[in-house]
Amino acid sequence: MRRVLPEGDELGPFKVVHVDVPAVGLKGVLVVDNVAAGPAIGGLRISPTVDAVEVARLARAMTLKSAIAALPHGGAKSAILADPHLPRERKEQLVRAFARALASECDYIFGPDMGSDETAMAWVKDEIGRATGLPRALGGIPLDEVGATGWGLRHAAEVAAGFCGLKLTSARVAVQGFGAVGRHAARFLTERGAVVVAAADSSATVYDPRGLEVARLIEYKAAGGRFADWRGGEVLPPQAVLEVECDVLIPAAQPDVIHPDNAERVKARLVLEGANIPVTEAAEQALHARGVLCVPDIVANAGGVICAALEYRGATQATAFAAIEERLRAATEWTLKTAREVGITPRAAALQLARRNLDEAMASRRFGLF
Repeated sequence: MRRVLPEGDELGPFKVVHVDVPAVGLKGVLVVDNVAAGPAIGGLRISPTVDAVEVARLARAMTLKSAIAALPHGGAKSAILADPHLPRERKEQLVRAFARALASECDYIFGPDMGSDETAMAWVKDEIGRATGLPRALGGIPLDEVGATGWGLRHAAEVAAGFCGLKLTSARVAVQGFGAVGRHAARFLTERGAVVVAAADSSATVYDPRGLEVARLIEYKAAGGRFADWRGGEVLPPQAVLEVECDVLIPAAQPDVIHPDNAERVKARLVLEGANIPVTEAAEQALHARGVLCVPDIVANAGGVICAALEYRGATQATAFAAIEERLRAATEWTLKTAREVGITPRAAALQLARRNLDEAMASRRFGLF
C-alpha cells in the first residue's frame, strides 16, 4: 500500500490511519472523512490493489450519502490489502488483527464492503464491539443477505424512471456485478416487472434479449458458478455488459468502470450507480450531454448506509426498509427535480443537498469538522 495522504478540503478527511502489523502480515488503512453529524460509518474493503487515495474517495462518498439521507453519521472507509478469497482462517486472522489495531478509533463504525460480509462484522464486534451489518444471531440486519442496497436501487429506479419517460414494467435491465448489490437489485426490479437482459461477473457477461431467469442466475452464483461457464443465452466479455442494448444499466462492481473512453458506447436511458464511484465525473458529464439520466452513487446506493445506521440503533429490518424507501425516494426526487430545473447534472444537484446538510451539521460543532 502506497504511503500517501489523500488531498483534503474543508470537509475532510478528519483522520487517516495506516495500519501495519508485521507479526500477522497485515497492511491496511482507515480514512475517517467527516464526523460533524456523528461517528462515521463505512465498510471494510479487502482488496490486493486498494490504496489510501481510493479509500479516501470511498470515504467521501460515504460522507455524502449519509448527509443526503440526513443520518446522524459521517463517512469513512477502511481497507485491508489482501486477497478477498483467502481461506477463512487467514481472513479471520487479518480482520481481527485490523479491528484490534483500530479499537481506539471510536469515530469509526465498521460495516461490510467488497471482500467482507456479516461474518467478518461478527469478528469485528467480538474484538471491539463496534460494527454494523451483523448476522441475525447477533441482532443485526445482514445487509448482503437482505439486499438493503438493492432495495434502495429499486426505489431510486422507480422515481428516476418518471424523469426519463421510462416505464419499469418490461424495462430492459443490465447489471454489472452480480454480488450482494447487483443480484438483489435484479431481483427487486424483476419483481417490479422489469426484465434483466444482461448480467456480468468478473469472468463474463451473459446476455439474452428475451430476458434471463434471475432466480436461476442467483442460484448459480450462490453455488460458485462463473458466468463464463453459463449455459443459456450468449456469453460475452465481462465489459460488454456496459454496452448492451438496454433501458437501465446498473454498474454494481468496481470503481471507474464507466469513463470517457467508453461512455459514448453506453446505450441505456437510465444509469443507476449501484457500486461506489463506478462512473467518473467526466463520464457523467458525457452521459448527461447525451440525455442519459445518471443517478449518482451518493443517492442511488445509499440504502446500505441507511440500513446500517438504523441497525446500529436497534431497528428491525422492516423499519430499516421503510426508512430506505422513504428517504431514497425523497432524495432521488429532490436531486432529479433540482437538476432539471437548474440545468445541472444530477451529481451536482445531489452535492448541493449533501453540502447543505453538512454545512448545518458542521456549524453546530465547536470546531467545525473536528
